[in-house]
Amino acid sequence: MSNPLLEQLKAAGWLRQKNAIGGVWRDADDGATCEVTDPATGEVLGTVPWSGAAETRQAIEAAHAAFAGWSAALAADRAAALHRMAALIRENVDLIAAMLTLEQGKPLSEARGEVLLGASYVQWFAEEARRINGTVVPSPWQGSRILVTREPVGVVAAISPWNFPFSMLSRKIAPALAAGCTVVVKPSELTPYCGLLWAVLAERAGIAAGVVNIVTGDAVAIGGELTANPLARKLTFTGSTRVGKLLYQQSGATMKKLSMELGGNAPFLVFDDADLDEAVAGAIAAKFRNTGQTCICANRLYIQDGIYEAFAERFGARVQALRVGNGLDAHVEQGPLINTAAMQKVEAHVADAIAKGGRVLTGGRPHALGGTFYEPTVIRDANPDMIIAREETFGPVAPLFRFTDEQAAIEAANATEFGLAAYVYTRDLARTFRVAQALDVGMVGINQGIITSEVAPFGGVKDSGIGREGATSGIEEFVQYKYVSLGGL
Repeated sequence: MSNPLLEQLKAAGWLRQKNAIGGVWRDADDGATCEVTDPATGEVLGTVPWSGAAETRQAIEAAHAAFAGWSAALAADRAAALHRMAALIRENVDLIAAMLTLEQGKPLSEARGEVLLGASYVQWFAEEARRINGTVVPSPWQGSRILVTREPVGVVAAISPWNFPFSMLSRKIAPALAAGCTVVVKPSELTPYCGLLWAVLAERAGIAAGVVNIVTGDAVAIGGELTANPLARKLTFTGSTRVGKLLYQQSGATMKKLSMELGGNAPFLVFDDADLDEAVAGAIAAKFRNTGQTCICANRLYIQDGIYEAFAERFGARVQALRVGNGLDAHVEQGPLINTAAMQKVEAHVADAIAKGGRVLTGGRPHALGGTFYEPTVIRDANPDMIIAREETFGPVAPLFRFTDEQAAIEAANATEFGLAAYVYTRDLARTFRVAQALDVGMVGINQGIITSEVAPFGGVKDSGIGREGATSGIEEFVQYKYVSLGGL
């Protein structure tokens, strides 16, 4: 039986099933493909090329050939192209969001928000394209001037994950194009259609062939070529810390410029003086968005003694009421986990927590819907011996830890190799500044459970990565400085 939504996406030209290399839609050289499935139903949506090093090399060469023309384009022209791209995204938000939900599983409302956030990043960097300014530095020598310019770094290799398959690429492709770089993108094999969509957007925005290239397939082979090929001068990666470190090592031989947004283990601190209703709402947003499959997801919830019981009661009731189902269905608030491996990890973390003294307030088992649906779960009496205290669960499980005082909360929050995001709920202004400064992370939400924005620098410290995406600093990842000393003046 045909899927009407799939047919609509194909007819509109948004869903493509071939690589985009040098302005040509192409299969893998050997014709190999892999299936793409809907995590909510298990339905096969279609296929994409199963490409490797050869196709990736061709894409890098196409990007390198297109670099001279694109980097020489007027900043105003690059900005105009990106503005057209942002407009295209907004005009087609509903269809793009539906495609995102089909291959990733998140509720349509969240998918729509992700697509619009992607448009905001594109618009932001369209505006930044006109502000890649240089400087004139006072010279230490008579009769000379010193000029410092910021120039595009070259061909950019971008590798993106499956959890935010559209907006993650907006944070890589848009600043690269704004700076004058060309790109070769490897989207996740689990959600490739949202990656291939960027080549469609580039075409329709009037961006020249070869500026945006997309290759799907074998992550090891494609990643190996992207890191080893000297024509690729920059690598931007979002994914696990383990893979990020491997790519970091592989990129050393060609001395690439790197930015990496890696794993997280975000603490969520609620102090006795917090607004309890706001804290519960913020915890729901920070924990259960995208079925808990976010890098800045609240993974450890630390609740102060004085409000622990009240928070646990209110939070548990709210979590129990969350509506689980196919993301395409109206009113659904939580979709499926991405695949069986994700399901097994969640089950292992919950079993370990229960074995070590945790008590399930709600959830704690696979959902009656079957497949990779899991009940939204709250576990009270969590302790540091549990796996869930050390590892990122990447699922809809909220463990509640108890703390006594501010210093204990800070120490517990920082007791991890990760340092991406943290959340703090308090109405004490002095505490706000003390705790925000003491937390060893790249981003802090104070009385807020959603903090991602194109206007703010996104990124972490320690094993959570290097570099920043978004904000005025986001474009710095794609430029290099050149100093020109002018004598004889």
